[in-house]
Amino acid sequence: MIRVWLSVAAVTVLSWLMKASAPLVIARRKLPPSVIRMTALTAPVLLAGLIVTELGGKQVDWTQLAGVGVSGVLALAKVPMLVAVAGGIVATAVIRLL
Repeated sequence: MIRVWLSVAAVTVLSWLMKASAPLVIARRKLPPSVIRMTALTAPVLLAGLIVTELGGKQVDWTQLAGVGVSGVLALAKVPMLVAVAGGIVATAVIRLL
């Protein structure tokens, strides 16, 4: 049992060190524009991966798909992400009520 807790503690410390290493390494350096653009795209990519894993493997719920589409269009229109997600939720609810 002690080995399990030691493993958990070791993984926790290593995780903290890895998360802290990036700011320490690039503290006063300017990132190239390509890196900034790439990191800006991580949130949409993670969201797309979540959608694929959530919707994949089962029958497609068209109301959910329409809500995701509305959120995507709103995000492309440069509205705040919270507003885009709320728009998708409202669109899904309205379609389900009809």
